[in-house]
Amino acid sequence: MTKLSLPPHSPLLSKNFVYGVATASFQIEGGSQDRLPCIWDTFCDTPNKIVDSSDGHTACDHYNLWRDDIDLIESLGVDAYRLSISWPRVMTQDAKLNPVGVKFYTDILDELKRRNIKAFVTLYHWDLPQHLEDEGGWLNRQTAYAFEHYVNLITKAFGDRVHSYATLNEPFCSAFLGYEIGIHAPGKVGKEYGRKAAHHLLLAHGLAMSVLKQNSPNTLNGIVLNFTPCYSLTQSDEDLKATAFADDYLNQWYIKPIIDAQYPDIINQLPLNHQPDILEGDMELISQSIDYLGINFYTRQVYKAHPTDIYEPIAPTGPLTDMGWEIYPQSFTDLLVSLNKTYTLPPIYITENGAAMPDTYNNGEVNDLDRLSYYNTHLNAVHNAIEQGVVIHGYFAWSLMDNFEWAEGYLKRFGIVYVDYKTQQRTIKNSGLAYKELISKR
Repeated sequence: MTKLSLPPHSPLLSKNFVYGVATASFQIEGGSQDRLPCIWDTFCDTPNKIVDSSDGHTACDHYNLWRDDIDLIESLGVDAYRLSISWPRVMTQDAKLNPVGVKFYTDILDELKRRNIKAFVTLYHWDLPQHLEDEGGWLNRQTAYAFEHYVNLITKAFGDRVHSYATLNEPFCSAFLGYEIGIHAPGKVGKEYGRKAAHHLLLAHGLAMSVLKQNSPNTLNGIVLNFTPCYSLTQSDEDLKATAFADDYLNQWYIKPIIDAQYPDIINQLPLNHQPDILEGDMELISQSIDYLGINFYTRQVYKAHPTDIYEPIAPTGPLTDMGWEIYPQSFTDLLVSLNKTYTLPPIYITENGAAMPDTYNNGEVNDLDRLSYYNTHLNAVHNAIEQGVVIHGYFAWSLMDNFEWAEGYLKRFGIVYVDYKTQQRTIKNSGLAYKELISKR
């Protein structure tokens, strides 16, 4: 297969369907000398945290090469570019705007606007300023108010340059991976931390939504959540119960407060010291209306009951990506349909979907047929969800280019553009060329 093919009259082939590419500041920018240190700098400096012992000081050098990268984005023919703002780049330690950092982004936003590429801006993609982590980070309720202050200043500075804002990217990863199991920055470990961090992140989302409604009422304002659908190993009561618990704990925990103003019922099964401190008014703030929901999807997970720990993930079998994640596109459709049945949802954008594959660069090209196949089956899974009544307005490939893949360093490549990290040369992979062709054929 060398093309992406959808049914002839698919809504994904309509001119109104938004196609984009996505990146995140810490993963591509570099330019760390011109910003405050963040929790990922500290995490990278901690031995044995990053598989290849790398860091984000240079990354893809987008800080210097952004003009070329916008040329590249335009060459793909996409409608939109999803980028994130580095909080430590645009704010000083005394909580004022850093004009150099602000100009970096306003220049990018102006250039995108000039080329008629919609800017989908994520306000927090994990790079918390280290000085705020030193005061407790997301375990400190005050961090939510620091975020509100930053969002107020930066959205005023951006004016009308932005098409859409997301308050947070994947609060699950920040809270669970960062503060509960410790495999992401800041590397805290403890079940007593995860839910508290999650609550303060969701509070930050709510506070930021209030600011966005005030400062930027004409943009699409929402949040980006990641989901890994949970499947039961068997139909036994024990396995089904365990799987339902896992789903509530890992997936529904982040969407239910936003849509239904409450946490899943399993909150009452958690020890008191694992439960978040919910103050009066918190849930109302968290659950105010959003213009859209961003959904990030990569894979599913199968569970069985565990004698002491409630649920236990099963090692995936079948076709896997280079991350060791199962390729199971049906679960993408299942997820979208089930969320649509469970909640009263705003319109959805697929804000991330893609695959890390073991790419090889030969004679100036990367023939990544495995990634192309992944995109093909997953775009069709989105089509199938729309056919079943789910309202989906757009799709963003993760990611524009190979980059710093968090705890995996530079070993895993998600890009539809290949990056040679020694020369910083960019080469559009065959998956990227197929994506470009799909978009141009609408």
